[in-house]
Amino acid sequence: MRRLLAAVTALTLAAPATATLAPGAKAPDFSTRGAIAGKVVPVRLSEQLKRGPVVLYFFPAAFTGGCNAEARAFAEKVDAFRAAGATVIGMSADNVPDLQRFSSSECAGKFAVASAGPKVVAGYDVALGREIKGRQVTSRTSYVIARDGRIASVWSDMNPAEHVTRSLAAVHQLTGH
Repeated sequence: MRRLLAAVTALTLAAPATATLAPGAKAPDFSTRGAIAGKVVPVRLSEQLKRGPVVLYFFPAAFTGGCNAEARAFAEKVDAFRAAGATVIGMSADNVPDLQRFSSSECAGKFAVASAGPKVVAGYDVALGREIKGRQVTSRTSYVIARDGRIASVWSDMNPAEHVTRSLAAVHQLTGH
């Protein structure tokens, strides 16, 4: 685990985070498996959008310092996102068993974290371009997706500090709540 953390940290410093899905672009629909509070659940973007906007935030790897902090920050603010009508989904290239544990320990069981396969990673342009121990690592990119499936906002920065604040502001601007 320490080697993985060191490798993710090295990638964080070496690779710029970019996202080519600009506001107004159609968000690629996906269907995958994830977890909430340790329970495996299906996650389909189009189903979540029926309820309102979705904050889809990609994180590099479960159980790393920045990703743990970001998950806790989203968990602390999930009620504010819900009050504004939005659903939060965390997503990484991690496998479902790892995300089951992560959803309980770091996300406090408050929102789904889902496993992004290569098609989702490519569709959202969040690949860092390398694998660590045979698994792909994503950039730290937060998308706010409007109910119509269009990207309303995007923030791509490997520093987790502003993702929650910027995403919540974008949801408020989108919904007027």
